[in-house]
Amino acid sequence: MNFGPILRRIRAVRRLKQQAVADLAGVTQATVSRWESGDLAPSGDQRRRLMRLLRSSAILGSDHGLRRLVETSPLRVHLVCDITHRLLAASPAREADWLSDARTWEGRSLYRFATDEIREAEAKLDDCGWFEGRVPGAFLWTEASGQGTPISIQQGYLLWERLTLNDGSPVRMATTLDREAVPRGVLDSFVDLSRQPRASA
Repeated sequence: MNFGPILRRIRAVRRLKQQAVADLAGVTQATVSRWESGDLAPSGDQRRRLMRLLRSSAILGSDHGLRRLVETSPLRVHLVCDITHRLLAASPAREADWLSDARTWEGRSLYRFATDEIREAEAKLDDCGWFEGRVPGAFLWTEASGQGTPISIQQGYLLWERLTLNDGSPVRMATTLDREAVPRGVLDSFVDLSRQPRASA
């Protein structure tokens, strides 16, 4: 796991300073800076301490209403942790696209099923201000892929909307809509990730 981008995102969404992360991991602020830049990798013990930050990210807990809304939605929608991509809930329509029960994937990252176009869009989120809450949402056009795998991607506009749980954890609602079903104005107000320049490596 590359902790650099993850740590930057956690700090951005939770408004944590590098020193707060350093205190948790028992290191200096300069060490956290080097982790985030990729110049240094945390040790095994440091990784275990950092996992506390990741584990506390996005557990629906008291957000029963949000779970109910997602799980009863007629749309193809699912909810994931915005940092780790762990599945939190899925609608029956989304589950029908998949070859397995959504409950078997709850708490597990879906990122392994992301297509190249989704990974490229994900890489652009830092640059467009997603994790700082500067954009109302983002979208990209996806082609169908992953047929025959447990989690497949359907063709359509994939809309990403960022929400915050009661505990402050950032989550992402991912909705796939046919071209004619996208609400008026959404494509004008959301960031088009297919047009954004690719983030530098």
